[in-house]
Amino acid sequence: MKKIILGFVLVSVLFSCNGSKEKRTEKNSGVTNTAPVKDSLHDNEIGSSKAFENDLDILLPRSYRTYDGKNPAASLNEKWIDLYEKSGEYYLGKADFEIEKGFDECSGDSLNLIIPKNKTILFIDYPQLKLGKIKSLKIDENKIWPKEKITFTFNNVSYTLRGEGKVISSEKRQADDGKEEVFNNVQHYKLYLSAGDDAEKLLLAEDSFQDTFVELRFAGDIDGDGKLDLIFSANRNYEEERVILFLSSKAENDGVIKKVAEIAVQFDC
Repeated sequence: MKKIILGFVLVSVLFSCNGSKEKRTEKNSGVTNTAPVKDSLHDNEIGSSKAFENDLDILLPRSYRTYDGKNPAASLNEKWIDLYEKSGEYYLGKADFEIEKGFDECSGDSLNLIIPKNKTILFIDYPQLKLGKIKSLKIDENKIWPKEKITFTFNNVSYTLRGEGKVISSEKRQADDGKEEVFNNVQHYKLYLSAGDDAEKLLLAEDSFQDTFVELRFAGDIDGDGKLDLIFSANRNYEEERVILFLSSKAENDGVIKKVAEIAVQFDC
């Protein structure tokens, strides 16, 4: 009887070890262009409760890992549009860049680095956009914490971004501009947008963040329809760079704005 019990225990231990080993060797792909929505969303959501699919492609001016012989940077060409900043103003121009090849020690594979000639915010595969200077807003507050909101006016229309969620902890940090700021650890975050007299709608939602938070990177008229377009950085952890593009001209059912593209680049080891 003791032999039978001992044999069962050994088999259980071996099975458990194999399961743990498989979990440790799992790796995420370097770039994700689709993202499942984590929260159960409502009818007033800007987007879909299903897995998101890009309406158009976007790329960031950064390095990209090669997986299975494919690299996202290879799709970038002169037909793409470059959204860039110059002396505090924003412009749309033809993509002007160089591709530099390298090697990623973490993934053990090659990588391509997109080196822009301009101070690029985002490369957009949308050749129909009109080139030249675009109207934009100066962003004084780029984080909308839970129980906070910011309101601004664009082409005589008032827009409000409002945050909801739970602040778990807070600490003082040094921001990119060298100034000290309070950084919050947030869970169950939701960001809402309202325009004019329209009811507010859920813009994005995240259950949790790992040493990161949502930041507003651009507010202005990218698509030339006179209405507000938005770009957010929404890294879910410190080993990810994730950007989401919202365009007003793609809005459906008399909506204000629509999520049209998302890119998430992993650089974990």
